[in-house]
Amino acid sequence: MKPGSAMTDKSPVLLTTERLHLMLLPPDAAERVLAYHMANKDHLGPVSPARPATFFTTAYWRTRLAQDREDFRYDVSLRVFILPKGPSLALAPVIGNATLAHIRRGPLQAADLGYGLDHRHEGKGLMTEALRAFCDFAFGAMGLHRLQANHLPENLRSAAVLRRLGFIPEGYARDFLLINGQWRDHVLNSLVAPAEPGVRGTP
Repeated sequence: MKPGSAMTDKSPVLLTTERLHLMLLPPDAAERVLAYHMANKDHLGPVSPARPATFFTTAYWRTRLAQDREDFRYDVSLRVFILPKGPSLALAPVIGNATLAHIRRGPLQAADLGYGLDHRHEGKGLMTEALRAFCDFAFGAMGLHRLQANHLPENLRSAAVLRRLGFIPEGYARDFLLINGQWRDHVLNSLVAPAEPGVRGTP
């Protein structure tokens, strides 16, 4: 059984922190996911790779959410959405996302970490809280050894989040990713599994 397959079947709630749920959402949550992306179109768009023409449609997200579950089942990637605790899971708004993409097994045991947060919820430590639990899940339940995360040089907020989690800058990649129609440089960072699972980063 590949890592993640049984967990998908047991529950869509992968992780719970003090203030948040991190979940694999079902296709019927497409409107909530779309609302999150619509509200953050100007916030996340300029730092995101090109999106499909149908990205801002409910139909796209219904298909995408179904595919996300299959990708997790087959150990390809894990895409969760971040919900605030309090409202029922069926009604809680989406306020962020976190992804482990390009999962590589064998001698690498690595994945690429991506994330985003609703601009209306920044400055509260929510991204750090969510990603700390997400990284622990990656190293624990998923058995990964190394996570890689990259950010634009001017994205100091993202750099601060990674620093708090214990990520180490490893280099500077020129013309690394096509963003908003331009090839952009990125700072490369990594985090490896700790000797003691669950012990990582600074408060």
